[in-house]
Amino acid sequence: MKLARVEAVHIAIPLVRPFRTSFGTMTTKDTFLLHVVTDGAEGWSEFAGDPEPGYCAEFTAGAQIVLRDFLLPRIAALPALDAALVGPATAPVKGHELAKAALETAVLDAQLRSYGMPLATYLGATRERVPAGVSVGIKPTLAALLDDVEGYLAEGYVRIKLKIEPGWDLEPVRAVRERFGAALPLQVDANTAYTLADAEHLRRLDEFGLLLVEEPLTENNLHAHARLQWRLATPVCLDESLHNARDTASAIAMDACRAVNVKPARVGGFLEARRVHDVAHAHGVPVWCGGMLETGVGRAANLALAALPGCTLPGDTSASARYFAEDVTEPFVLVDGHLPVPRTPGIGVAPLPEALARFTKGRRNLYPA
Repeated sequence: MKLARVEAVHIAIPLVRPFRTSFGTMTTKDTFLLHVVTDGAEGWSEFAGDPEPGYCAEFTAGAQIVLRDFLLPRIAALPALDAALVGPATAPVKGHELAKAALETAVLDAQLRSYGMPLATYLGATRERVPAGVSVGIKPTLAALLDDVEGYLAEGYVRIKLKIEPGWDLEPVRAVRERFGAALPLQVDANTAYTLADAEHLRRLDEFGLLLVEEPLTENNLHAHARLQWRLATPVCLDESLHNARDTASAIAMDACRAVNVKPARVGGFLEARRVHDVAHAHGVPVWCGGMLETGVGRAANLALAALPGCTLPGDTSASARYFAEDVTEPFVLVDGHLPVPRTPGIGVAPLPEALARFTKGRRNLYPA
């Protein structure tokens, strides 16, 4: 397989409601899809970052430059294009995991389409559908939060995740527990909003029987998370701090986390994401697949990862309607609290031409440059 053409398709899709975290508020999913054309097939992927480097260091305009000037020339020089070679070929470029993940995924999609093999089969998935959780952003009032949670439970979601920050933590969790009961699978995500000085405050979360508290402290500080975990009964889950399987092994060895949220984009692609899963699974640490408000392109691929045997916790692979009134692919629809894992070749979906045209803001040829 040889590389023929690569294009970045800038899209912007309004969210059905604003999504607020400790980092800020999103009203639109503004990113780009990567379209890779080879001599034998074509593939799609989604860049997981945003227009500004707020949540991630990478951002859309910068990622396109990195792809065009540094990553694509390296894979174009390969004797044969193979997704397994994308990581080693681009390793001399430091960082830029989100850009590398977009490239590897699009190449993998094209390659698997040429083989007639689904991504789920390639990764080793063991389930045909996966339980769906939902992430609930920070709300202006407790009443608004409870209304949203009630609505999501009525839709069938099997797990609720609450975004928290200082000043919006104990009371929202208490309100949800009191309203919906102790049996509700419930977890919280701080998105690095706290410090170790908040340990005693965070310890008060233990009374609520949470599945986990996700990335409570500043990222890449395994020592601080280990010290916090020593003081909490609630399992600490790491997300932003785990950039690869090596980080995951270190965090587990230090008892810095007792659950792992793996996002393929954050670790450089699905091949490294599978290695992260394998390390955690081998140590008996539960894994789940996180989300970054993906369109159907990114969601389809994430569902394949979420179907691996070690992903024993419901992930953030919510239905399309959770975020979008209209998606760029056929929508993913919740059925009995689960989403189906795509079983057609590659990632299992492609953008619908009419929908893609409606949400496209521009196109940029990245290869040939």
